[in-house]
Amino acid sequence: QVQLVESGGGLVQAGGSLRLSCAASGGSIGDYAMAWFRQASGKVRESVAAISRRGGRTIYSDSAKGRFDISRDRNRNTVYLQMSSLNPEDTAVYYCAAARVAILSVTDSENDYAYWGQGTQVTVSS
Repeated sequence: QVQLVESGGGLVQAGGSLRLSCAASGGSIGDYAMAWFRQASGKVRESVAAISRRGGRTIYSDSAKGRFDISRDRNRNTVYLQMSSLNPEDTAVYYCAAARVAILSVTDSENDYAYWGQGTQVTVSS
């Protein structure tokens, strides 16, 4: 089964940018829809962005639209989340996840994702 390891989190000032990476092993990301979720302290986990197996379809949460960009590099077996115009409300642990779905499908439902990384902390200071 696929294993996922996130990296790229850290502390950034409001208005800044970060790029998160999710490196997959034990399987090809081409076999999975991929997504980023986040969980702020004391809040439920929420979807941020998702991308289909071939990368042709994406879904963004309302808060991520226009600021975040999800992409995938099949050669590197890695998924990215480029985040810009960050604000303190983006502070959370960010998780990468993989779902076995049909090749053209994309989903932002947490229940569809069977494989999860350990998370990476993103902190945005005001």
